[in-house]
Amino acid sequence: MMKELYDVVVIGGGPAGLTAALYLARARYRVVVVEKEQFGGQIVITEEVVNYPGVERTSGRELTESMRRQAQKFGAEFLLAEVTELDMSGAIKKVKTSRGELSCFGVLLAAGAHPRKVGFQGEEEFRGRGIAYCATCDGEFFTGRDVFVIGGGFAAAEESVFLTKYARHVTVLIRGNGFKCAPSAAEPALNHEKITVLTNTEVIEASGEGTLEYLRYQNTATGEVTEYRPPAGENFGVFVFAGYEPATDLVRGIAECDERGYIVTDRMMKTSCDGLYAAGDVCIKPLRQVVTAVGDGALAATELERYAAAMQKKTGLHSEQPSAERPGQGAADPAGKTSAVSGESAGSRVPESAGIFTPEMTAQLRTVFDKMSSPLILELYLDDTPLSLELKNYAEELGSLTEKIQLKNIWLSDLDAASVKAEELPCARICRENGEWSGLAFHGVPGGHEFTSFVLGLYNTSGPGQPLDEKTLEDLGKISRTVNMKILVSLSCTMCPELVTAAQRIAAENPFVTAEVYDLNHFPALKDRYQVMSVPCLVINDGEKVVFGKKNVGQVVELINSL
Repeated sequence: MMKELYDVVVIGGGPAGLTAALYLARARYRVVVVEKEQFGGQIVITEEVVNYPGVERTSGRELTESMRRQAQKFGAEFLLAEVTELDMSGAIKKVKTSRGELSCFGVLLAAGAHPRKVGFQGEEEFRGRGIAYCATCDGEFFTGRDVFVIGGGFAAAEESVFLTKYARHVTVLIRGNGFKCAPSAAEPALNHEKITVLTNTEVIEASGEGTLEYLRYQNTATGEVTEYRPPAGENFGVFVFAGYEPATDLVRGIAECDERGYIVTDRMMKTSCDGLYAAGDVCIKPLRQVVTAVGDGALAATELERYAAAMQKKTGLHSEQPSAERPGQGAADPAGKTSAVSGESAGSRVPESAGIFTPEMTAQLRTVFDKMSSPLILELYLDDTPLSLELKNYAEELGSLTEKIQLKNIWLSDLDAASVKAEELPCARICRENGEWSGLAFHGVPGGHEFTSFVLGLYNTSGPGQPLDEKTLEDLGKISRTVNMKILVSLSCTMCPELVTAAQRIAAENPFVTAEVYDLNHFPALKDRYQVMSVPCLVINDGEKVVFGKKNVGQVVELINSL
């Protein structure tokens, strides 16, 4: 029996991957779900799900979190990491991740898809400065402003309605002659008083000086060109919902894909590569919905059960059987590594004030704290605002769970010139046992999606920390000048934690680097200073470089070394 052998590694923690994990674990096969961003997948940003059979009304987050808990209770394991390479040769497959290598009999690719760019002039240049791809993350930046939505599918119809919560008016630009989604999905947008739908319309250009100042689009039927400019002193937003691209780069050259990049499978979800199965939005299919992803995951899992059983018989090797979760037990993490309470807190919304951690959360946090190598000091920089009180209570609750975290309160009246600026309060600085600042700080209260990344910051500072591959460590060691990173986030953003975690991991490893996270909801001056209209935003050395979008450790290190 091999302790480090899995029957199946599932790549992707969306509905397809979670369903497969449930079926495999319940059948007593050892399975781990590897997810690089958040468990739940793209559906977590959907506020309202009303077409999932048997569930009258829920949110995407609630639905997938219940799936994850159900799989966990049967013994499925979860790992927050990025899969970097697959070796499908031989009986034992190798799945290389940013946190080590996993061995298994079979692999399920359920990595989903990511938003597709349209390609109009200015789209890339003004990303984060007026052009966005996530209404949940960036909608609030355009409160009381005009917003344009590009696309004619389900996402465009749904998100245009969502954006009316913030925008003064929403204009939907559809290249075809109408919405392509079901009439029931399009109807709320078509009948909304704050939404105008323009068909047969294509964007020509988005441009401006520094920030987005105008949008030019054309009616393809009449040839008429319209140029929109906002009222003086205002900005405006353009949200692109033009479909998705499958996340199949990992299997290019390994398994057959069609001309659009979707992976080819048979009716049993098997690919052209032995031992590799696929499920969900990476597959060729006429309907991409949660219900079809769940079906794919279940079917692929039952086939992988047969495949794993055959490989066990052929090789004589067996993995350790999963053990069903006991009450209060946290999610297992492969290879003895912590995934920053990779169960309940991983990608789930945690209350932003202390004193309300659930028993499950508490058990998982203590597991992480037990693995920390050395004590830490949390320096809290506070004033007399309610937000400071919230941070103080939050930190006290966290510190009460372990002796490895000591708190030190520094009030506004005690600040000196070398300390945090008054306008940047409240702030939590992570310091090492000797009182030396690690370079990691959070301005605001690290709740919402940033709870997990904050806990990872503690773990990475204390040690042993998340493992890094040799090349990344080598490149990280080349940073020999002072690099100050500001990561500007929204606690509702699903794309921010990856960049936050990457920046913090670099700062914990390299003494020349600092990584300070700011919740823009409480520090609007930074939004204006760096012209931020999308998150996450990475500001290096006070504006030497400003970039938008999620990035992993390797990408951030490469960016720093290129300056």
